[in-house]
Amino acid sequence: MTDTPVLPRTIALEGASNVRDLGGYRTKDGARVKFGRVFRSARLSDLTESDAALLRAAGVGRVVDLRGAGEQEAAPTRLGGVRIHDLSIDPSLGASLRDLAEQGEAARPAIMGLMCQAYASYALTWNHRYAQMFDLLLEPDAPALLFHCTAGKDRTGFGAALILAALGVDKATVQEDYLATNRLWRGGAEIRKTLSSVAGEVLTSVHPSFLDAGFAAALGAHGTLDIYLEQRVGLTQARRDALRAALLD
Repeated sequence: MTDTPVLPRTIALEGASNVRDLGGYRTKDGARVKFGRVFRSARLSDLTESDAALLRAAGVGRVVDLRGAGEQEAAPTRLGGVRIHDLSIDPSLGASLRDLAEQGEAARPAIMGLMCQAYASYALTWNHRYAQMFDLLLEPDAPALLFHCTAGKDRTGFGAALILAALGVDKATVQEDYLATNRLWRGGAEIRKTLSSVAGEVLTSVHPSFLDAGFAAALGAHGTLDIYLEQRVGLTQARRDALRAALLD
């Protein structure tokens, strides 16, 4: 029998959640994403010493921080002995969300729409940050890379989806990895205390429509995912082949 791993493969930490290896997923042509090369997580500001040791033991030697400057300043990463790359994507909801938060259930479509706009901006405004992350993934002989934002669900979720899609993982599997945040992230309850029930529910979970909006923006602007990856993220066919060689078995 073929040994089928349980995916996503998580790392249980005391001071961080939604920590997982992107490895193990099958591509459409039957290859498998390597374990131990790319990880994703929520923020790393509350790591214990044993948490940090576990991440280093897993091979993590580089961290990409996708949080905005204010988020980084308020909750600095606590993981020594690694290279930290600041690839800030500023949170974009702000005042618009505050205006909607008190409107109750009637605000749900507008709040969902704001989140879809945010994902479209990841694809078309902040694409240079993801391009820089792919540059790091293509560095030869580099240690494993972990990327994160605050919850590890939106900026990180879109980044993970781009990586898996670029490697040739099918859409349903990409979305399955994306939606795993809804059971793996532990930070939602605290945030919901500060928001209306509807805003809290929407903003502390991930929804298929959010990810769909990001990819729809990419395809609407460029026609195909291949063209988007080449023109907006810098993945020429040669670089995409190199990425597959580095990250697939």
